[in-house]
Amino acid sequence: MFIAEQKKKENIAEYMLYMWQLEDILRAYELDIDKVQQVLIDPTNYSTEKKEDARKWYLQLIEMMKQEGKEKEGHLEVNNIILSQLSDLHLSLLKDGIENEYSETYFKTLPFIVELRGKSNVKDASEIEVCFTALYGYLLLKLQKKEVSTNTASAISQISSLLRLLSDKYKSLSN
Repeated sequence: MFIAEQKKKENIAEYMLYMWQLEDILRAYELDIDKVQQVLIDPTNYSTEKKEDARKWYLQLIEMMKQEGKEKEGHLEVNNIILSQLSDLHLSLLKDGIENEYSETYFKTLPFIVELRGKSNVKDASEIEVCFTALYGYLLLKLQKKEVSTNTASAISQISSLLRLLSDKYKSLSN
């Protein structure tokens, strides 16, 4: 909860990846708040009050996942809304004509986006969603200690650059 709040203020891309990971973690614990309490809340050094706040927050996420039918897969609507906002900002920055650095980074990233979209089952995903999906998949591979090819590492580096710039623009508009 506290990490999510901090990431949301500082870097929206990191926040999104964190929330996607958290959705998967909650699923791994079968959306059971007692398991979440035991594994994610109790081991922290938080005060009793902060632990209660964290439990409420996790419980709220669990309830949202159940209500939205996200028990097995998919992302919470609140996360999809942010993804949509980022996609809209992305398109706006490209149309702007003033954002040269962003446009240059985008055109360097575009071949990777096209390639990833071609390999994906989801053909109607926005370019930004494709980027997030690639980054999240990369993070999962790293967590599983699987080898990553040099081409994949290059693609992820370029995608990260684009999302970093997008996050910076999002933050500057949010302040």
